[in-house]
Amino acid sequence: MRASISCPPPNGPLLMGRGGTRRAGGGGPGWRASRRLRGCGSQSWRLSGCPRQYCAGRHHHHSRRVWPGCWTRRARRPPRQLRHPLQPSLPPPRPVPMEEMEEELKCPVCGSFYREPIILPCSHNLCQACARNILVQTPESESPQSRRASGSGVSDYDYLDLDKMSLYSEADSGYGSYGGFASAPTTPCQKSPNGVRVFPPAMPPPATHLSPALAPVPRNSCITCPQCHRSLILDDRGLRGFPKNRVLEGVIDRYQQSKAAALKCQLCEKAPKEATVMCEQCDVFYCDPCRLRCHPPRGPLAKHRLVPPAQGRVSRRLSPRKVSTCTDHELENHSMYCVQCKMPVCYQCLEEGKHSSHEVKALGAMWKLHKSQLSQALNGLSDRAKEAKEFLVQLRNMVQQIQENSVEFEACLVAQCDALIDALNRRKAQLLARVNKEHEHKLKVVRDQISHCTVKLRQTTGLMEYCLEVIKENDPSGFLQISDALIRRVHLTEDQWGKGTLTPRMTTDFDLSLDNSPLLQSIHQLDFVQVKASSPVPATPILQLEECCTHNNSATLSWKQPPLSTVPADGYILELDDGNGGQFREVYVGKETMCTVDGLHFNSTYNARVKAFNKTGVSPYSKTLVLQTSEVDIKKLLAVAWFAFDPGSAHSDIILSNDNLTVTCSSYDDRVVLGKTGFSKGVHYWELTVDRYDNHPDPAFGVARMDVMKDVMLGKDDKAWAITEGGITKGATIGVLLDLNRKNLTFFINDEQQGPIAFDNVEGLFFPAVSLNRNVQVTLHTGLPVPDFYSSRASIA
Repeated sequence: MRASISCPPPNGPLLMGRGGTRRAGGGGPGWRASRRLRGCGSQSWRLSGCPRQYCAGRHHHHSRRVWPGCWTRRARRPPRQLRHPLQPSLPPPRPVPMEEMEEELKCPVCGSFYREPIILPCSHNLCQACARNILVQTPESESPQSRRASGSGVSDYDYLDLDKMSLYSEADSGYGSYGGFASAPTTPCQKSPNGVRVFPPAMPPPATHLSPALAPVPRNSCITCPQCHRSLILDDRGLRGFPKNRVLEGVIDRYQQSKAAALKCQLCEKAPKEATVMCEQCDVFYCDPCRLRCHPPRGPLAKHRLVPPAQGRVSRRLSPRKVSTCTDHELENHSMYCVQCKMPVCYQCLEEGKHSSHEVKALGAMWKLHKSQLSQALNGLSDRAKEAKEFLVQLRNMVQQIQENSVEFEACLVAQCDALIDALNRRKAQLLARVNKEHEHKLKVVRDQISHCTVKLRQTTGLMEYCLEVIKENDPSGFLQISDALIRRVHLTEDQWGKGTLTPRMTTDFDLSLDNSPLLQSIHQLDFVQVKASSPVPATPILQLEECCTHNNSATLSWKQPPLSTVPADGYILELDDGNGGQFREVYVGKETMCTVDGLHFNSTYNARVKAFNKTGVSPYSKTLVLQTSEVDIKKLLAVAWFAFDPGSAHSDIILSNDNLTVTCSSYDDRVVLGKTGFSKGVHYWELTVDRYDNHPDPAFGVARMDVMKDVMLGKDDKAWAITEGGITKGATIGVLLDLNRKNLTFFINDEQQGPIAFDNVEGLFFPAVSLNRNVQVTLHTGLPVPDFYSSRASIA
């Protein structure tokens, strides 16, 4: 019977044998069949008489014995480059200088090149000796044997629970501990030459003459990866259970050989020159003159491949690498690839049950597929590295540009400050000229007054001396002839001195006062601004005066952005003062450009202003708008207001009609509705007519605050004052009188006052309110005068 395996199958290889069709690895002991293995390689192999059912696609030995006739080559084809049928052909990745990968070739523990590296399950590498040095012994209860005995072990390597193992990372305090392990005391972690924190062993390993791979490890040992800090417990195989990284060893060999001394030309006669190329077919190193002389690029030699000396030295001196063997079966080579475990496996791994139910594929096909995937990934990484190099060049250019811009900016700053100083000096000269002009003017006025007063005083003194001489005359008739005229002249002269003549026309103080505070403030606020602001502050809003108005004690304001403004605004802030010229306060913040403010004082003057804002900042305030609320009757100190019910603040069960003046309800429960106008000052009176009153409901009428409960009867909480029942029938009229000057509330039914005063000490902002259900319908009447008897009583008081 003959069975075949087609690779790669869609769901794993199908093995056709006794008992029907089964997957690879499904055969048990005694299941024998001659199989033909068809892989994706360039050759087809036939297995005949070989006791191993899964062999690699090349001649090899089993258990170190050669089986004659093990492989029979069915066909020989010329070698060709193969690729996975679903994998597109990709260009080879761009070469990277080997000097830059030295960090990848060094152990994170010792900092030296890897020596006999092993691969941990987390895909990181360690030297075998370094792995032994960082082993830590764990309690017996955590051993793999105890786990398997209890049925909890699912793999050969059991990762420790993070609750039982506490490992400190690079950003921690520098100490690591294995919490809860009596056998592993707290030990300080060390830093390797690569900068990775590692945990030293709890105790020094015992001296042994065996190699690190063969030396026994302590029972129940645990190893922690120094790079990702992932911990696992070793099984009975110890470090031999980890696969060896032969590829990494080969890369290190090539890297170290590339660092050796330069090769010399093999054809120079006297002093050999440094080789520049190597011919792979001739296996000879040439310098440029010898290559042109002995290896011309024509004829049969034109097909030879010339490579750099370093690459030729690697291919020439590199010894054949050891064939990778299975970690579980050391004498067997890898023959297949387990797709689920993502690792090469041998035929015994497939037969002994560990990978029996897993999907496996041909080793050669997966080798080529992963090479193609790695090349594709390297191409993407190479593009990122190229971008990084270009970015570094850009950053270095930015350093130079920053230095040049700094010098230019400093010169500009000095020039601007010098210009400010020059402007200040010019302004200083102008102000000094004004002071000198005022000085000259004052001196001129005072000197003119001195001159005028001196002349006047000389005339007065002459008149006085003349009159004294006239008085000395003894001739009565002669004296009387001139006495009347002299008396008049003396009185006239005296009157002239009394009309501000002896008051200085100019003060000695200078009336000029220099206001330098705005300039000092500007100097203190002198700062840099972004030349290219990504989002400057919005422009100052403009109040639309034609749309701004007042009604009763409410004010409506409207504004807009300037027509030529290009900077959008995220919102606006409206501010009002207290009606008495006090401080402004915010009454609205939002995106709307119109706002109505309720609950203002009657007969009051308010100042309003608005500003815009966005993520960058706030614009200046608009011009201030003066608003006047409804006037009050000065004689009676009473206000008349017109308002309706407010659907915005009403309960959802409230039904409004008749321009929001008639209200009813769709629920049998009491629901509250408020008036649209709030009162905080003055005397106000309104009435409500009961249009429908069925089944003796309990409506309530009164006043309430804005935050009153809307789903209970009015007056049930401390936010409302109301009257209920008490003669309320269909067609009744309920009057509500709110006197905020005296802070009391009075109710009327059919023009009759219900008691003296219902409530007193009522203070604050109140809204007309009603609570009712579907058995009641009422209509609101506003703008009514206050009852006469109350008006007369208010005037008497």
